Amino acid sequence: MIKRSSKYYIDEQLKSNPNWKVLDIGCGYTAHQNATVICDIQDLSEFYKDRKFIKLEKNIFPFKDKEFDFVIASHVIEHVQDVKTFIKELERVSSKGYIELPTILEDNLVFENKKDHIWHMEFDDINSKLLISEKFQFLEPLLTVSSSKKFSQIFRQSLVLELYWNDTIEFEIIKKKIEKFEKISRLDLLRKFFSKILRNIIRRN
Repeated sequence: MIKRSSKYYIDEQLKSNPNWKVLDIGCGYTAHQNATVICDIQDLSEFYKDRKFIKLEKNIFPFKDKEFDFVIASHVIEHVQDVKTFIKELERVSSKGYIELPTILEDNLVFENKKDHIWHMEFDDINSKLLISEKFQFLEPLLTVSSSKKFSQIFRQSLVLELYWNDTIEFEIIKKKIEKFEKISRLDLLRKFFSKILRNIIRRN
């Protein structure tokens, strides 16, 4: 089962269960404060001296079946080439967890995402399923990662998918048929923006 949730709800659950063994995988330098084990492809052992750190060397996670009470994968899956194996490994090492992903809108807005992300993510609320498709750049990026974080404080539901799963992660890799599409450029957006301002000024005068 996988469904929409919120990071706030997850944070409260983790605070309420301080004895849980919690894995945060692929978090870089931003591991969850309640994570007891951190795993990443980078060697961040010096950064996480106060917590257990394990470097990920291959697709199969270096953990036993159901070793963890909870696993966090925040802004990771969109980077992973072998997405099927990654999701199956999340299910193997824990019985529940939290997945955070960029929406297609956020994925298109941020400069860094253009080269780093492989997949687009959507959530099918009718069938409670994560839909994964190859990334397509619909518009030229407008934001940096730091500025997108500020935007997400206000527009979080439009920019971030927050998902809770228990037992299984229902997902499907789909092939989208994208008709011939002309990318929206930053220059065109600015032209239209200033053109509208100019028309409003002329009308008022």
